Amino acid sequence: MNFDFVSRRSMVTGRRGMVAASNPLAAQAGLNILRQGGNAADAAIATAAMMNVTAPASTGIGGDCFALYYDAKSGQVTALNGSGRAPAELSIDYLGEQGITGELPARSVHAVTVPGAAMGWHDLITRYGRMTLADVLQDAIYYASEGYPVTPVFGASWQASEQLLKNGPNTEDYLPQGKAPQVGQVVTLPGLASTLRAVAEGGPQAFYESPVADAIVETLQAQGGLMTKEDLKKHTSTWGDPISVDYRGVTVVEHPPNGQGLAALMALKIAEAWDLASMDNLSPEKLHLMVEAMRLGFADARQYIADPDVSPVPVDALLSESYAAQRRAMVSADAAMQPPGYGTPPDSSNTIYLCVVDGDGNACSFINSLYMGFGSGIVAKGTGVFLQNRGANFVLDPTHPNALAGGKRPYHTIIPGMLLKDGAFHATFGVMGGFMQPQGHFQVVNALIDDDINPQEALDRPRWCLTAGTDDSTLALEEGIPVKTMARLAELGHRVQPISGRGRGLFGSGQIIIRDQKSGALFGGSDPRKDGLVAGY
Repeated sequence: MNFDFVSRRSMVTGRRGMVAASNPLAAQAGLNILRQGGNAADAAIATAAMMNVTAPASTGIGGDCFALYYDAKSGQVTALNGSGRAPAELSIDYLGEQGITGELPARSVHAVTVPGAAMGWHDLITRYGRMTLADVLQDAIYYASEGYPVTPVFGASWQASEQLLKNGPNTEDYLPQGKAPQVGQVVTLPGLASTLRAVAEGGPQAFYESPVADAIVETLQAQGGLMTKEDLKKHTSTWGDPISVDYRGVTVVEHPPNGQGLAALMALKIAEAWDLASMDNLSPEKLHLMVEAMRLGFADARQYIADPDVSPVPVDALLSESYAAQRRAMVSADAAMQPPGYGTPPDSSNTIYLCVVDGDGNACSFINSLYMGFGSGIVAKGTGVFLQNRGANFVLDPTHPNALAGGKRPYHTIIPGMLLKDGAFHATFGVMGGFMQPQGHFQVVNALIDDDINPQEALDRPRWCLTAGTDDSTLALEEGIPVKTMARLAELGHRVQPISGRGRGLFGSGQIIIRDQKSGALFGGSDPRKDGLVAGY
């Protein structure tokens, strides 16, 4: 049976509630919560927990989460930062003594940061939800215990990671009969079910101050890591205000640093002066300008984005009109620029993304990640919990704002997005996939605002990606972009790499839900590059 996809999806409509996720069971879990009287916050956590079960390569309670939440009563958007910190005892000097210099190996035990998801899940529903963790985790616990069939796209990533799993500690649950499961094979995850059940009954303390915490620390220390029980016990989420720009009369809202949403907003500020709506979507002229704007956004993002509690980020200056004009002037329509480097502003994944809108108009844009596939590849003994490797994004230069330090949060790739019109909720959106995420946000916002197309069409469009998320990256172009466009981009000086087939996973995967402000009708799309579904009623 051939599981390769060609999108034939229709946009989904609803009125009383809608959930968009990368797995059908996860979307249904969220919809079940809405039908039971839960709101967007409750449904988001139910969906995220089910994604942990059905897409363990991409996400989990051993990772981090970020959320943007629109509260219909107040009309305010709030940002939840559920990212964890490096172990207190970890330092650049210590790594140097271990022979680790230049960059931190992605699968190193020292790349494991404190998992923030469990606390983030709890904090979101405590502040905005109507239900408890015990209520919203029931479907995830059931399917982890009783089993579910592996879906095609996630099955492929599972099989591609088989050797990583065989090399990692305590991964037996994820290698039934000693190998990665096949598409359609029914998988149970008893260790994960036990952990989710403990968290449902005991809250976040059952993760951070418990036998689960003991297992995390003992497993990591056995691998040479420095994480302690105190690191886990001290973990907290943080709440804050989102960051935003006005783009053609629509407010584009992103999560603030340490997330990389700032990169997407910088690209949008640069691009706003160009008449992109008049250009053909897949023309070399349009793609060239957008790519150049994104390169400039990445150049500054990789320099300035860090843990704001340690290294303040000049957000207002980077998003100012004057700085956007200064950076825009570097772009030529006739040639790709040399790597621009970061500017000086004036003073002043593997991942899953899901979104939920409820019948009261509340909306949640939510993203949860282990970073790379199966994170560090390390499972805490007896828990079924893969531990993330987010610390791989730290810089080992002590003078850099994103320099590794104990108790510090790293540059984060995961970012939820939202659109407001006239101050009221309009859309929730996100594109998962490491450094593809701000590029995906840029392309989705362009599709929804400049080209005024529906959410499913916006997600179906072929994409481009600066592969390493830097100002000198290779430009990957997805199958579906005309060959003549690729050729012209190469003539302009871009290092072009056509991508087709399963390699298209590079371009991430997204979800979008739009709410009509007059009728309350909901319109949803789910990315054809994953196994996802929009569920509404």
